[in-house]
Amino acid sequence: MTDTSDPMQRLLGIMARLRDPERGCPWDLEQDFHTIAPYTIEEAYEVADAIDRGDMDDLREELGDLLLQVVFHAQMAREAGAFGFDEVARAISDKMERRHPHVFGDADRGDAGGVRASWEEIKRAERAQAGEADAAALAGIARGLPEWQRAVKLQERAARTGFDWPGPAPVIAKLEEELDEVRAEFDAVAADPADRAARDRLEAELGDLLFVAANLARHAGVDVGAALRRANHKFERRFRTMEALAAADGTRLDDHPLEVQDAYWNRAKAADGHGTGG
Repeated sequence: MTDTSDPMQRLLGIMARLRDPERGCPWDLEQDFHTIAPYTIEEAYEVADAIDRGDMDDLREELGDLLLQVVFHAQMAREAGAFGFDEVARAISDKMERRHPHVFGDADRGDAGGVRASWEEIKRAERAQAGEADAAALAGIARGLPEWQRAVKLQERAARTGFDWPGPAPVIAKLEEELDEVRAEFDAVAADPADRAARDRLEAELGDLLFVAANLARHAGVDVGAALRRANHKFERRFRTMEALAAADGTRLDDHPLEVQDAYWNRAKAADGHGTGG
């Protein structure tokens, strides 16, 4: 049994035992950084989902799952002789103190905008001190981010140089322009489904459309991930209602043609409190 007097030490002990070459868990022993990384990302999203739902009990559990991911990576790094959990905790503590001179130093506290500008300047100085040669405005944006999140970060960085739309209206106009281009490429693919160049152009235009949609969300002050999660939840809720309505009629949803399914969809939206609109 592991020591229960200190919850953090208990968790570290559990992970060390799971990775013990002789007495550990075969599954845990087979894992490496690459195989665990997808679970780390998944757990972060589950934390966000619990927050969206306002479920504090679930949030406590999901935060524990996310903490386990940190401990798992730190244990594997310790086995490789790179670093351990203490070094991870020390590094983030040092970083937080260094990046908050208005709290832990004598810098002017200012407002939130000033704090963010100071944060970015400190990050640039850290990258330069670490020997990173890329001093471009877009430097340091991780390529491992979900692409929608990376799109917003690229747009935010560009905006700090002044390269930005003046407001939402021209972004909406650009969105309509991109939609027209997507329609044109769909027509090209429909005319010749074997045309690989047309399919490549369609993918590119769809990418442009999504990029501009992310930019519009940024101008609206809306988190793209939260907005998409909300849309996913709404679709799932309404689709499940459609299935329940069909079952109440003694049928299955997939027994019906699209026009009947559309009628169920409209009933589900009405039951959802949003009428038959969007």
